[in-house]
Amino acid sequence: MRFSFRCLDAAADAALLHSWVARPYASFWGMLSATVEDVALEYAKIQSSGHHHALLGLDRGTPAFLMEEYQPAFSPLAAVYPVLPGDVGMHLLVAPPSEGPEPGYTAAVMDAVLARLFSVPGVERIVVEPDARNTKIHALNERLGFRPAGVVPLPDKEALLSFCCRSDYLAARTALQGTTFSAIPSRPLIPQGASL
Repeated sequence: MRFSFRCLDAAADAALLHSWVARPYASFWGMLSATVEDVALEYAKIQSSGHHHALLGLDRGTPAFLMEEYQPAFSPLAAVYPVLPGDVGMHLLVAPPSEGPEPGYTAAVMDAVLARLFSVPGVERIVVEPDARNTKIHALNERLGFRPAGVVPLPDKEALLSFCCRSDYLAARTALQGTTFSAIPSRPLIPQGASL
């Protein structure tokens, strides 16, 4: 399979992550002025939280994206919407391409992330809260089944709260077959703990 995941090592992966998050394209990640040490500290905090976890996404073994999954009930989102059992929050940052852009690549990465999250028993809905100004990610989210619920105030931004249930994801995935998304092989949801 093209994409796989491994647990992020906050110390060992800090320099790599810094090379992604400190670039202008990642401005909505909020770490443009961070140092490598800042990145290591932030991800050590995430990995030890017990309710927020970061994974490094690999493309044929090469680090290609960062995925975070978290429990909304333990995040600032708990103050802005009624968290339901089965809700899981997600953040995604795709690395800058080492070669030219590949059509459909970010959609393929998002598909891999959503398939992984929905493979976990009990996960019913994925929650995202990107910056309200980040129109590129809003468009991608909607292509893959997210439904906007409105702009909400969070401590560090005004965010577009959006939700994706399993049926909306699967319907969006089916609708996207045959487009630039067709580079993504059709596959069933993976079992928990398996690699994509």
